[in-house]
Amino acid sequence: MQICVVGTGYVGLVVGTCLADQGFRVMCVDRDAEKISSLDAGHLPIYEPGLEDILRRAYREGRLSFSTDLASSLDGADVVFIAVGTPSADDGSADLSAVMTVADEIGEKLTAPATIVIKSTVPVGTAKRVRARIAAKTDHAVHIVSNPEFLKEGAAVADFTHPDRIVVGCDSAAAVGVMQRLYQGLVRTGRPIVFMDNQSAEITKYASNVLLATKISFMNELARLCEAVGGDIEAVRMGTGSDSRIGPKFLFAGAGFGGSCFPKDIRALAWMGKTAGVHLEIPAAVERINAVQKRMVGDKIIAQLGPDLSGKTIGIWGLAFKPRTDDVRDAPALVLIAQLLAAGATIQATDPEAIEAAKAALSTQDGFDRVHFVDSSLEAAQDADAVVLITEWSEFRNPDFTALKAKMRSPVIYDGRNVLVPEVVCQAGFEYHGIGRLPSA
Repeated sequence: MQICVVGTGYVGLVVGTCLADQGFRVMCVDRDAEKISSLDAGHLPIYEPGLEDILRRAYREGRLSFSTDLASSLDGADVVFIAVGTPSADDGSADLSAVMTVADEIGEKLTAPATIVIKSTVPVGTAKRVRARIAAKTDHAVHIVSNPEFLKEGAAVADFTHPDRIVVGCDSAAAVGVMQRLYQGLVRTGRPIVFMDNQSAEITKYASNVLLATKISFMNELARLCEAVGGDIEAVRMGTGSDSRIGPKFLFAGAGFGGSCFPKDIRALAWMGKTAGVHLEIPAAVERINAVQKRMVGDKIIAQLGPDLSGKTIGIWGLAFKPRTDDVRDAPALVLIAQLLAAGATIQATDPEAIEAAKAALSTQDGFDRVHFVDSSLEAAQDADAVVLITEWSEFRNPDFTALKAKMRSPVIYDGRNVLVPEVVCQAGFEYHGIGRLPSA
């Protein structure tokens, strides 16, 4: 089976590389000639653990290729994945311009029947629109499949090769057969391929992400309640998550969520409801809660150190929206830094992978000249009036508290992810502030 993947962003690159690793011949296509040239040289435009080694091996063994020429890449392809971006438009809807452009080009350049798989995150009804766009430009038979991705940044390779489930929306037995063959190597351990209609598959993607975001946001609201009445959100999490009907995942309170998926999918689901005449209250509530939560640590710092932070230095541990990625899109760290800069603070920030991305994202921020990027957590703490752990990279979880205290002007730690042990921090002579945990000293 020969596969063409259109788009070499996060999703397209992971899907194409992992399918090539499964033994298929895969051509990844992108208009960005510089990116394709870089991929041909074995350099990835993203940081994703394990992906580079697989890509280089599949490329070396001739199963993975890269091109800017869609026409030649479609020649002989049995399956064509659409994996281009669908960013949020101003009204919250998903911008489908790239998807529709690709659909038009596929229709114009297709030379034989094929199965078209929509991997991009798209609103309900997109498969129908793609089918119409392609059919208007070709007489070749095509099957349109909705196959949403459920890849976590930082664990995408494992998520692809060991999926919880694979969701496939289609309306033909032929498409079912193609998708079963495509994914047969990934479901041998009993993980299901869940077949359904296209519309249901499209909604399932948004339902999954918004439900996960809802769990996070509910715990963040409970964290505020804990701080107000004297409870401990970690004890609440353990007690609640032990219920088998609820489970422990995505119940960690913190400084809010970011990334490329949850924020835009929340907005897109709310938009879908609005256009269908169905008022969906939960997505809007989750978005509001998260916006407040992202400012929570900054509010605590300003409440303690005063509204004028001129002359104060704050160390920031973590810039990516989550560990094991260099992605800073909608990252809580960027909101925190902007908040502290507006109050006059100087920032010393570090991250194992996301410094360059954060520089680009913050470059137009007022006060950017007061942001200093450093290589280690100890450097970020040098002469700091407080340190904030905002991204839970493993290397930040067990600091050398003796060395850290010697570096800092004031031994104060804000744990924006509740990953430090308060008793250990306090015994080392620090003042500890978590999320939903009472201040300790």
